[in-house]
Amino acid sequence: MKFFKITLILLLTLVVSAEKVEITSDSMYAEDINHEIHFIGNAKVKQLKDWITADKIVVYLDDNNKTKIYKAFGNADFEFENEKGHYLGSAELVEYNPNTSVYILTDKANVKDLINNRTAKGDKMTVNMLTGKSKVIGTTNRPVKFTLDMGN
Repeated sequence: MKFFKITLILLLTLVVSAEKVEITSDSMYAEDINHEIHFIGNAKVKQLKDWITADKIVVYLDDNNKTKIYKAFGNADFEFENEKGHYLGSAELVEYNPNTSVYILTDKANVKDLINNRTAKGDKMTVNMLTGKSKVIGTTNRPVKFTLDMGN
């Protein structure tokens, strides 16, 4: 019964706004104590034009069972779009906070800015969809790489 309740609460909290969130996967399980719902195998979160796919996606809830953060683990691919930017890319870990519209991409972060025709690669990247600002961090062995297509 607890599993049904937490699943129902998750589904209700995901559609608090007018924007519908759809999550699909091969399987799922919930951890009531930790306020987590795990989507495993071919996991995908889709909201409007934004989507994230990964081997596993975990939805973390706050004490009021409202969505706090999404984490996509393993082979994560994504597309994020709003009036400030349109990004397509990949990373091993993608974290998204729906309250702040901030994405954190970790390990082999690779993002293409489709509006400005530029690409950034690094070990860790933060993209704020509200401000349009981003930050990329590299390592000694894997420095930040930025490519800007100037056209001909």
